[in-house]
Amino acid sequence: MKNAYAPYSKFKVGAALLTTSGKLFLGCNIENASYGMTNCAERTAIFSAVAQLGPKTKIRAIAVVNNQNVPCSPCGACRQVIFQFGPEAVVFFRGASEWKEMPIAELLPEGFRLQ
Repeated sequence: MKNAYAPYSKFKVGAALLTTSGKLFLGCNIENASYGMTNCAERTAIFSAVAQLGPKTKIRAIAVVNNQNVPCSPCGACRQVIFQFGPEAVVFFRGASEWKEMPIAELLPEGFRLQ
């Protein structure tokens, strides 16, 4: 989260991804003046893991934090990418009143897969 590039929103997000092989990857959000080009912390961590370990990377768990200490579950795009590399992954995030731990399949029912 401390490495996030968020000059527009000032909303810094960090993610820690744990693979099924026990490796840890970190990610942060990276904003762009063209907001559609912005990348979320979760996808940054996942893309880093895949870039280093290859396309067979499998996610065991991912945790998300932010500098505002407000509820922050993964967005829809991130949920789909988490599901792609970890259909049984567990997601940790701050909910409305407490920290939550939820399977990605519960956050993204009927997730899309080409298999």
